[in-house]
Amino acid sequence: MKKLALLSVFICCTAMLLNADSIVEEIIARVNNQIITRSEYQREREQLKQEAQQQDPANAEKIVADRQKDVLRGLIDQQLLLEKGKDLGITADTELVKKLDEMRKQMNLDNMEDLEKAATAQGVSYEDFKQNLRNQIITQQVIGREVGSHLSIGKEEEQKFYDEHKAEMEHPEQIKLSEILIAPQKPAQKDVNAPAPEDAQSLAAAQAKAESLLAEIRKGASFEDVAKKNSDGPTAAQGGDLGVFKRGMLAKELEDKTFAMKPGEITDVIRTKQGFVILKVAEHQPAGVPSMKEVEPRIQDALYMQKLDPALRAYLRKLREDAYIDIKPGYVDTGASPNQTKPVETTTKEANAKKLKKKKKFGLF
Repeated sequence: MKKLALLSVFICCTAMLLNADSIVEEIIARVNNQIITRSEYQREREQLKQEAQQQDPANAEKIVADRQKDVLRGLIDQQLLLEKGKDLGITADTELVKKLDEMRKQMNLDNMEDLEKAATAQGVSYEDFKQNLRNQIITQQVIGREVGSHLSIGKEEEQKFYDEHKAEMEHPEQIKLSEILIAPQKPAQKDVNAPAPEDAQSLAAAQAKAESLLAEIRKGASFEDVAKKNSDGPTAAQGGDLGVFKRGMLAKELEDKTFAMKPGEITDVIRTKQGFVILKVAEHQPAGVPSMKEVEPRIQDALYMQKLDPALRAYLRKLREDAYIDIKPGYVDTGASPNQTKPVETTTKEANAKKLKKKKKFGLF
């Protein structure tokens, strides 16, 4: 499922030809020298349906009904941002390599060839897959440079947001835990369906190993590194990170021990059903509303996102005013600017179409 989720970001953004009779596919919009085809439009609508179903199955139909009117707007937005990225000299070459490698690691693949095979196995052209990722990176960088960098957030705004959302920030006492689990080796048995008997020697060996690891940590070894190398738990790859727990979520014995500890403190070796565990309290938050300093980064992110959307829409309206955009009757760009000029029909439209860049002079439909 993880591979499917990672690869589902693929959306083909290139014009296609119907090779059966060499008929050019239906064009529904032209943005400067680029075209948007009906099949691209339909793919975006289908992608919207799939995402809505994944995010909120109960309200998927309402989500689609609310958003599908903006599908063409999104395709035009992308073309305008990609062209701006080209003008700014943004290639995203380095960032693309990093992104692909991150995906490879998330999917636990050994090399980039395996990532290509995984994409191909899903019926995805790997080159188109990479191009789509490149497009995403370029548009994000353009938005950050041209819009995000001009947004400012003042201390008074942060304080106002904090005061207005205190009730939402209030939380019960909670701790964040990490673990190192050492499980005893199970003796071989003939009946695989029967519960494995505990072996005193295996238990003793597991406990000795856990005690030895605890001694290493108390001498200065990194808990996370020790967990990655030695833990038998499913969280080993994440350095033992178990996540956040509120009171009542842990066994009474573990709750009494860990909720009495401070951040950074480590338990003794504890016997559990799975084996022998060492727990670290990574964070310990008391009940109540966190201080302004604790949540300031989250507040800044929230305010940034509040300001970004209207600022981005204003920027994209300006790009539309400086671009050649023609849309086939029956389709609507909900992001259109009232200051856009309508292309004028002319008999020389095809000869001059490739020269169009900034202002609209020729009609295509």
